[in-house]
Amino acid sequence: MWYQQTLTLSAKPRGFHLVTDEVIGQIRDLSQVKTGLLHLLLQHTSASLTLNENCDPTVRSDMEHHFLKTVPDNAPYEHDYEGDDDMPSHIKSSLLGVSLMLPVHHGRLMLGTWQGIWLGEHRIHGGSRKIIATLQGE
Repeated sequence: MWYQQTLTLSAKPRGFHLVTDEVIGQIRDLSQVKTGLLHLLLQHTSASLTLNENCDPTVRSDMEHHFLKTVPDNAPYEHDYEGDDDMPSHIKSSLLGVSLMLPVHHGRLMLGTWQGIWLGEHRIHGGSRKIIATLQGE
């Protein structure tokens, strides 16, 4: 079985956001897959997808503070006509990536105990985000 759909994540402020439930809640037919893979592709160049800590929200805020120092908005970027936060957003997106490949077993994602799907929103006002979800399995 192959299945594909577009998911929409609600607009979020700049930072890292745990979106596991928001993603899983939109995937039709996930419960029907005994063994398979879920591929997620974020269709944006100024945000990212990653797996990380799903319990302690201070991990997400620490990650954001680190990236703000590592890739600052006020560096002398040439690409700046979309705002001071645009080029740093592209860099952060490239560093973290925009896709995940996740195993599915008996209708559930096989994430580790402390793993969750994060959206890295790197723009100050990023808006809603689209993800192409491709589910393969039997």
